[in-house]
Amino acid sequence: MPDIYQSSSADGSHRGARIAGALLAGLAGAAIALSASGAATPNGAVPDLSVNSDTGWLPVGDDFLPPPSGPGPVTFDKRHPYVDNPTARRTGTRPTFRVADLSNPILQPWAVEEMRKANAEVLAGKVPFRARESCYPGGVPGFLIYNLVFPNRFLQTEKQVTIINPGGPELRRVYLNVPHSAHVTPSWYGESVGHYEGGDTLVVDTIGISTKAFVDNYRTPHSDRLHVVERFKLTDGEKMLEVLVTVDDPGAFTTPWSAIQRFRRVQAGLMQEAICAENNVNPFSSFEVVPIPQADKPDF
Repeated sequence: MPDIYQSSSADGSHRGARIAGALLAGLAGAAIALSASGAATPNGAVPDLSVNSDTGWLPVGDDFLPPPSGPGPVTFDKRHPYVDNPTARRTGTRPTFRVADLSNPILQPWAVEEMRKANAEVLAGKVPFRARESCYPGGVPGFLIYNLVFPNRFLQTEKQVTIINPGGPELRRVYLNVPHSAHVTPSWYGESVGHYEGGDTLVVDTIGISTKAFVDNYRTPHSDRLHVVERFKLTDGEKMLEVLVTVDDPGAFTTPWSAIQRFRRVQAGLMQEAICAENNVNPFSSFEVVPIPQADKPDF
């Protein structure tokens, strides 16, 4: 599959350098705010998710992992094993597209039927929709498995945590120690509020997620009643970041379910610009991606 996150141009590099500089300044300011706000946190010290300006968090994979117990996420149909590009290169096999396991008991009948149509397209030889390849936002919790290319970064201040995926770029804003709004207008990433627990965990509660987004990379749909709680916890001597995700949507699922995603801390260098819409080209006529989103007018 084509890599849609290539360097754009000389002009893009200059823009990227300016953005990187601005973000570095933001990181420095965030670190100051973090040290100032830690003592005021009700539940103790604040976990340093930003680490420093040269490191970030790279996903270990783009599938959700099963939880320690209880109902888990949709995975691939065992009759059609999913093989990603790194695994294919390592094993000398061919990569495959995802075919969802529709026997997972968490799925309501209408969701199964929607996913059956998507499976049929893949089995017929079509390239399935995936947010990253088409420059669409990942949604929640899909943001956690959006890509394997660029490390995520965290900007932490006293009132807000901003999670940045440079490959897009995609941003999520988590407002700290406040309740949800009385009325939330649906959006790609919904409304996220959060707080810290125990000195090593950021808890994020999200509602109001647009039904245009999928829950995962298997094109699992959801309703407007989707409620997601993520617990970002530092592990392995702060070398790993584990996220326990709990999904509750009585409009699409038969029961609440959970999943895990893990990120490893990596040397990432300066944050660089990677505009998806400028790089998502179609060099092969057989590779048909969903059209890139277009806006005729600003939404503000």
